[in-house]
Amino acid sequence: MTVRLDKVAKSFGTVKVLHDLDLDVAEGEFLVLLGASGSGKTTALRMVAGLETVSSGVITIAGRDVTNVLPKNRDVAMVFQSYALYPHKTVAENIGYPLKIRGLPQAERDAAIRDVAAQVQLGALLDRYPRQLSGGQRQRVALARAMVRRPKVFLMDEPLSNLDAKLRGHMRAELKHMQHSLGITTIYVTHDQVEAMTLAHRVALLEDGKLMQLDTPRTIYNDPANLFVAGFIGSPPMNMMRGALEDGAFVKQGVKIATGVKGSHASVVLGVRPEDGAIVASGQGAISGEVFATELIGDHTLVTATSGPDSIAVKAPKDFQANVGEPVAIDFQANRLYLFDADSGARLR
Repeated sequence: MTVRLDKVAKSFGTVKVLHDLDLDVAEGEFLVLLGASGSGKTTALRMVAGLETVSSGVITIAGRDVTNVLPKNRDVAMVFQSYALYPHKTVAENIGYPLKIRGLPQAERDAAIRDVAAQVQLGALLDRYPRQLSGGQRQRVALARAMVRRPKVFLMDEPLSNLDAKLRGHMRAELKHMQHSLGITTIYVTHDQVEAMTLAHRVALLEDGKLMQLDTPRTIYNDPANLFVAGFIGSPPMNMMRGALEDGAFVKQGVKIATGVKGSHASVVLGVRPEDGAIVASGQGAISGEVFATELIGDHTLVTATSGPDSIAVKAPKDFQANVGEPVAIDFQANRLYLFDADSGARLR
């Protein structure tokens, strides 16, 4: 089912936490709301669920205005960060609780519980209690309880944040496969850009209650709309250097780099991703500096170099070795440079 937010805003007293948010979520889409703490992403999700009132704007689900409709009448299922399981109920009872509330006969409930438990690999654990489960198993119970209702929309608020890194990776794959199989429209909140990039059909990046960019993970990474998006997405983050644009060239002390952007600008930021730089022979690079640190990551070595006030990270081959303080030259792929207005943060193209 489609979900639409039309100029949705939210204020708590005099504090505006969401500014005229426009979102169109397509049927069957996995949309991720991404942002740092306090960006407004959870507030937006809770308003779709009906757990927060809307200060202004309209929310529709499947074309129906639900702005002032009670949560229980919206046909959405929410999965919380804390799992919110009943400790005194078994796995089967937790999963089947939404159906019990609806008054479904026991036989129908049991069949639905077994079916959904099999989908999330909980079939052998139906008689256990939450205290007897691992974090990943509890998370799957919470997912199964949401799935058993066959809602129009899944709403998920940081559901993997309490899991360890290995389990989080496993559960990401499970979630993505499950959502693809069920085809249920999903809105997912996270502060973790890896989750956003791996799970989403599209990512809505929020900052201070404003939508900074809405696009596919690939586009947001390769074609950031502004300085905030460029700096937020990417691990390690994009390298940023302040300088000026003079006749299409980025200039700062001792540095001149052709950018492909025409004209001149007094104050700009040049951005380049670590994988788009290379360590080259001394004197051949765009920038000279010295090695600050090297880190063997596995498939590459991350080299951090200092050049004046700037710190620049470059992904070098895994067998690269250098000593701290050693002089180093760095070159960049000319077609992979990004330029931004230093004052407004707007992309210069």
